[in-house]
Amino acid sequence: MTALVARTGRHQQRYDKGYRLVAGCIPYRYGKSPAGSGSGNSESNIEVLMITSQRGEGLLFPKGGWETDETVEEAALREALEEAGVRGHLQEKLGEWYFKSKRQQGDFCPEGLCKAHMFALAVDEQLESWPEQHARQRQWFPLADAVGQCRVEWMKDALEKCKAYLSHPSAKHTYEGSPSSPHLSNHLPYQGGSLA
Repeated sequence: MTALVARTGRHQQRYDKGYRLVAGCIPYRYGKSPAGSGSGNSESNIEVLMITSQRGEGLLFPKGGWETDETVEEAALREALEEAGVRGHLQEKLGEWYFKSKRQQGDFCPEGLCKAHMFALAVDEQLESWPEQHARQRQWFPLADAVGQCRVEWMKDALEKCKAYLSHPSAKHTYEGSPSSPHLSNHLPYQGGSLA
């Protein structure tokens, strides 16, 4: 079995006008329909995956630095794999949010300003072992309960956008031009053997 390794450091980090560029996603899946509810794709049937921060303070969604050797979509998929141990297909781009990070201050971004690009991610696979499994816990929540669990205001807003997208009957549920997670093997460093 091959061990995936999370990227670290800021040497390939993207910045734009004083903002550190971040990519992330809201992983979701369709669970079992409640008895008599009809559609398997109803809002009551949707679950989202949340993770703890590395310090264990509250719940959030996978996100992290968008690096110079990847697209924003590839960065979002990589972060989902590294932080939450899930693979899938990106759906709708939910939007862009600006926030200030106390932890991410540095030479290129001394005030810790960040711009996050967030996507909905339809989860196809949940791994038993993933790069940050010893630093983070993960938990699935019904969509309706997730807002109350989220500790970050801008992520609550992103979750509301995701909820609206998933609830819309005409949603395409595919993000054109987006790679799926298996292509990440070209971007993630790993130790020993192949990913197969």
